[in-house]
Amino acid sequence: MSKIVVKGGNKLHGEVNISTAKNSVLPIIAACILSEDKCVIEKVPMLEDVFVISDILRSISADINIDKDTNKVIIDTSNIKDCNPCSELVKKMRASFLIMGPMIARFGKFRLCLPGGCNIGTRPIDLHLKGLSALGAEVNVGHGYVEASAKKLIGDKIYLDFPSVGATENIMMASVMAEGETIIENAAEEPEIRDLAKFLNSMGANIIGAGSGTIRILGVKSLKGSTHRPIFDRIESGTFMVAAAITRSKIKINGANEEYLKPIIAKLTEVGVHISSQGSSLIVDGRDELRPVDIKTMPYPGFPTDMQSQMTGLLCTVMGTSIITETIFENRFMHVAEMKRMGANIKIDGRSAVIEGVKKLTGAEVKATDLRAGASLILCGLVAEGETEIADIYHVDRGYVDIEKKLKALGADIERVNE
Repeated sequence: MSKIVVKGGNKLHGEVNISTAKNSVLPIIAACILSEDKCVIEKVPMLEDVFVISDILRSISADINIDKDTNKVIIDTSNIKDCNPCSELVKKMRASFLIMGPMIARFGKFRLCLPGGCNIGTRPIDLHLKGLSALGAEVNVGHGYVEASAKKLIGDKIYLDFPSVGATENIMMASVMAEGETIIENAAEEPEIRDLAKFLNSMGANIIGAGSGTIRILGVKSLKGSTHRPIFDRIESGTFMVAAAITRSKIKINGANEEYLKPIIAKLTEVGVHISSQGSSLIVDGRDELRPVDIKTMPYPGFPTDMQSQMTGLLCTVMGTSIITETIFENRFMHVAEMKRMGANIKIDGRSAVIEGVKKLTGAEVKATDLRAGASLILCGLVAEGETEIADIYHVDRGYVDIEKKLKALGADIERVNE
């Protein structure tokens, strides 16, 4: 097991390169099931979740070549025959549900054990299954498995009770070869949805409106292979923006898409951070006095839940009272107990965290309870007095490429220790 050890107090300086988005790469890899041709994904982040979903596809006879030197992944699903992937692999990662749509579209069936992933709430897949049923699939859930079959999928109008990213992606992928037109209303609008649609359209799909609340998909007979480079990771960008702010430093972030970062930029600007664009880079300057703010997580284009814990860490160091309200997941304050071990003053009131800024945080032994919680504890460690040890760092490795190396290059005193 690995842990990350941080000695706080160093200012950050220089520049950092952002990786492509895991939340784009995973559905795109799943979408490769839709074609019998080879697909090539470029600049893929070498993350644990990428390896897991690749192994899931291998377990049903897909041929996947991952070149770690060029970050290129070549996927050939022409030999897939089994629609029952390895349960032990599926249990490792919630995003394994993304293969449901492609499997039912191409093979007319699948059998999948209920997936795993970060423990941040119930995160039900009922919206996914409702969408597949609307397209004509017969879905059964029981004994820890989801099974579905369909002789033919037929397009329909599907309204999502909540703009779920995963459900939107699954329905998009399931409907690209369905008969007729499918309309998804109250669809998720995240940039990763737009990126998936761009890839599917390059394969021959006919998708209009991805990135808006209404998506129209006109079914086609088949899809061909394609090559795609995913968008940059807006959550990694946001995490390094907070790193600059929490250390009261100035850094340059390369590969930060300003359009996709608007809600994060808006809140950091309200805090008092100065942010300016320079081509495809952002200059983030957190050296001025910072102010408390209130934040409510919302579906895109609102403030992302995946940045909530990082902002909690930042606001612990800002004098005054801040309130963060979590509306997406009901159990996403597990990092608070760990931050309190470092001297943070946070009270949980239902779905809100009331944060009173403190003059200093103190190093402690803490645990990453999930992916973003782990990142937030690393950020707190950057400014804590003394040494902070973050255990269970495998959570962080699911979503950040070499986070300790990137921070070290910016001047942080940080290292990974393998035990």
